[in-house]
Amino acid sequence: MLLEFKRGFKSFGGLVAVRDVDFVVDEGEIVALIGPNGSGKTTMFNLISGFLKLDSGRINFNGEDITGLKPHQICERGIARIFQEVKPFAQMTALQNVMVGRAYGRSHLRDMKEVRAQSEEILDFVGLGDKRAVIARSLTLADRKRLELGRALGAKPQLLLLDEMMAGLNPVETEAAMRLVQSIRDSGITVLMVEHIVKAVLGISSRVIVLSTGEKIAEGNPQEVMNNPQVIEAYLGTV
Repeated sequence: MLLEFKRGFKSFGGLVAVRDVDFVVDEGEIVALIGPNGSGKTTMFNLISGFLKLDSGRINFNGEDITGLKPHQICERGIARIFQEVKPFAQMTALQNVMVGRAYGRSHLRDMKEVRAQSEEILDFVGLGDKRAVIARSLTLADRKRLELGRALGAKPQLLLLDEMMAGLNPVETEAAMRLVQSIRDSGITVLMVEHIVKAVLGISSRVIVLSTGEKIAEGNPQEVMNNPQVIEAYLGTV
């Protein structure tokens, strides 16, 4: 067990965003976290990565209680994320963006020659090797997402959180992104992803967790979960 989210509860005033949710992520999985808008998915990511703090409950990572740690402390322990709205350092090159990630995070480096060399390898891996000198703001949406992914990989995570990485991509770009996520898993990095693209959820996830109004309502095999009447009702409402 790599990640354990235990009885997690988070509210904002009178609004409960996450209500007593339990789940685990095992090493080597691609787990999809899905649910209708407002179900608590991004809040969950913010709790795991330290941008928000639990009101109650516990988060364990690699056998360590990381509940309440700051984002940079969690990153140093091996959790990295990309955000739903990509925000590269717009004035910097693609290579410089990844170098920022590689110079910090888990097992960070101080030898800038080594930082550069490893960052170039990461850019090749995510498919941006020929665009290392391009200013980030000039990249397409698909390439900015790859760059955001490269910067997160620069932190050398054990667990990667992907928040709607495939939103806004066309079918060809989505297929390429799915293959890239599988390659990341195959390289030894566990993936937890929030995703609305059903094709991606069914195509690459080993397990699906469904949230609705902050509660976990289903978990299991992707195809079985997507055919679960309670899940269908959460998305479509009663007929």
